[in-house]
Amino acid sequence: MALALCLQALCSLGGWLSLYISFCRLNNHRSYEWSCRLVTFTHGVLSIGLSAYIGFIDGPWPFTHPGSPNTPLQVHVLCFTLGYFIFDLGWCIYFQSEGALMLAHHTLSILGIIMALVLGESGTEVNAVLFGSEITNPLLQMRWFLRETGHYHSFTGDVVDFLFAAVFTGVRIGVGAHLLFCEMVSPKPKWFVKVGGVAMYAVSWCFMVSIWRFAWRKSSKKYHTWRSRRSEERQVKHNGHLKTH
Repeated sequence: MALALCLQALCSLGGWLSLYISFCRLNNHRSYEWSCRLVTFTHGVLSIGLSAYIGFIDGPWPFTHPGSPNTPLQVHVLCFTLGYFIFDLGWCIYFQSEGALMLAHHTLSILGIIMALVLGESGTEVNAVLFGSEITNPLLQMRWFLRETGHYHSFTGDVVDFLFAAVFTGVRIGVGAHLLFCEMVSPKPKWFVKVGGVAMYAVSWCFMVSIWRFAWRKSSKKYHTWRSRRSEERQVKHNGHLKTH
């Protein structure tokens, strides 16, 4: 069983690495980060779909059955995602592109997945955490691509920022709190699994603080710009021309 899990994870790692190399060749006029972001976007979309199917259709329901034995589909998806996180963590360390918080997030994700695979249980809640963690990922990558192509300061950029902040707050903080509560009160999950859940939720809150700070700065800037424009419009309407100094 352990050998089979290792082979699945290695195959996944090889697949993500091959996809990255393919993107680098197709986008040789772009940076390496561009290709890595495409891999991240691809993983985000696929993992959202797979984890949603497991949580909402295949089961079991993570809020009522934490600590349940892993299903075969859960094992496949966890190995699929483990390979990606190993790839992305290695890329981030090599290119030194991320800070300590993102590296901590990836490390905790890898350890959590390995723990669920080794124990043969708690794949239910780990899969739910995967869904909550990845649901904002495509929006995050869209922000980066909009910025790189010069389209970030637009209505589209504002919509993406709003959706990212709203979904992050609602799912990772709101729903995540309920999932953590269900995990803590259930007698089934191991104590170290619960500690891992607390650590992941703490990381989400660290991200949340940064997001709220960014949202406040951006909203304040737009509000001051709007007030300045309104003041100029009123001045034009009253005097027929702008005052010059």
